[in-house]
Amino acid sequence: MKRQVLLPLLSILIIVGGLLGLSIGAGNSVLLGLDLEGGAEVVLEPVDDIDLSGEALNEALDRAVEIIRNRVDGLGVAEPDITRQSNRIVVQLPGVEDQRRALEVVGQTAELRFRPVCAILPAVPIQLDQSNNQNQDGSDDGPVGILPTDVDAPSVEGAEEENAGPMTSTPEGIGCENLGFTPEEALGMQSSDTEDDEAEDPVILPLLDSEGNPYQRLLLGRTMLTGASLETADASFAGFEWQVLPVFRSGADGIDLFNAAANACFNRQSICQTGQLAIVLDGVIESAPNVNTPFFERDQIVISGNFDQNRAQDTALVLRYGSLPLEFGDPTDPTSGSRVRLVSATLGQDSLDAGITAGIVGLAFVALFMMAYYKLLGLAAMLSLAVSGTMLWVILAWLSETRSLALTLAGVVGLIVSIGTSLDSNVVYFEHLKEDIRNGRTLRSAVDQSFPIAFKTIFWANLASLIGAAILYFLTVGSVRGFALMLGLASILDLVATYFFLRPLVKLIGMQKSIQDRTWLSGLPTPVAEEK
Repeated sequence: MKRQVLLPLLSILIIVGGLLGLSIGAGNSVLLGLDLEGGAEVVLEPVDDIDLSGEALNEALDRAVEIIRNRVDGLGVAEPDITRQSNRIVVQLPGVEDQRRALEVVGQTAELRFRPVCAILPAVPIQLDQSNNQNQDGSDDGPVGILPTDVDAPSVEGAEEENAGPMTSTPEGIGCENLGFTPEEALGMQSSDTEDDEAEDPVILPLLDSEGNPYQRLLLGRTMLTGASLETADASFAGFEWQVLPVFRSGADGIDLFNAAANACFNRQSICQTGQLAIVLDGVIESAPNVNTPFFERDQIVISGNFDQNRAQDTALVLRYGSLPLEFGDPTDPTSGSRVRLVSATLGQDSLDAGITAGIVGLAFVALFMMAYYKLLGLAAMLSLAVSGTMLWVILAWLSETRSLALTLAGVVGLIVSIGTSLDSNVVYFEHLKEDIRNGRTLRSAVDQSFPIAFKTIFWANLASLIGAAILYFLTVGSVRGFALMLGLASILDLVATYFFLRPLVKLIGMQKSIQDRTWLSGLPTPVAEEK
């Protein structure tokens, strides 16, 4: 009889111990979310005026998730969580050190456009009669260069110095043709807003120095080609400056398009009379060099400007994986629908310490109460809790390795709540035992008879918790899902531990003659027959 009880008890212990050993041996560990480790979370929501809907919007959002995931992987962020929730994209970056940089890379649209420079304007609008007094020599403050990699930068600076004058003719066509106004009239116009940078329209954009201050404005013609012509891009340090090295695709949709634009600028055709080709990323001029040759190899092009290392690498990163297929609201604008949450590593560690402390204190009080009230049965309850907790850790560690699941502060709360749920199951069983013994059953008989009845109650109670957890998980977003997942897993494992561990353990206790003679040791009442 004892063998029938010991076999399932030892089996569950061997299985749980083996899984724990395999998990530790494989190096699995539970990842911590940004609440506990620090990091950044950004929720991106498309702007209201997008033209996409239905299937087209779904495809664009799926493509955006893929592009953002590639960008984040390129940043080297460990175990990011990038998910789509309805029309929103939620990006969680636990442990990221440079949070602001990561957010800029994640949310940047990265629409790269090559536009001809139609005229160089002063930094602030002026009246037409003042334009003759403006100095546009470009020798010191002009745009920096784009050139084949075997050409020295000084020759580019000389070319800019010679060819900085404004365009004056606008024949029909593309680029600088048919702007709707003359460059002279543009002198008094305000600069275009960044969000108004439409590919098919001319724009006036500021040229910024290393401090981010405008020192010139450029009248730019219609876009001649976009970043869709790029194959990849890298950052490099050469000539005492950081540069971005784009590589164009082969053929008519790649380098041929760029060479057509370069040829037009080199020969000062009407669509690019100044000979300068501006490189505009998300409405910001990165550089606006003179083109000093009509032909480029697809991997011999350099974009240089006021780049530091991070900016050069980030620009190359977003160009490498392409632009987002739709525009998202600014996370820093509370009215845009997008939002951002930053958690410092110190705050994350404080939250983790608080959660661990709360768990230890709570477990200590519960353990003291259970063993004071139920004696050996209370100890059995705590051992059952340890078994279910071990199984939960193994599952969480496995999910962290395979699904990048991260334990958040809400998940810790779910675990603490699940402790109470698990102990409720034990209390239900123990109270049924006490009732059967008061009704005249022996301890051994009560153990066999009370468990099936108690387990029905335990099953339905855990099923109710599981249903509630499932509803929370599928109908909510963010940290609430972490709470629901922990509660749901704990409910399932509570059933497993109660049936396969607690049941045979209590049965083994009930079979001990020393316990039957000393029912006070088990925390159960003395049978009625013995009292008489």
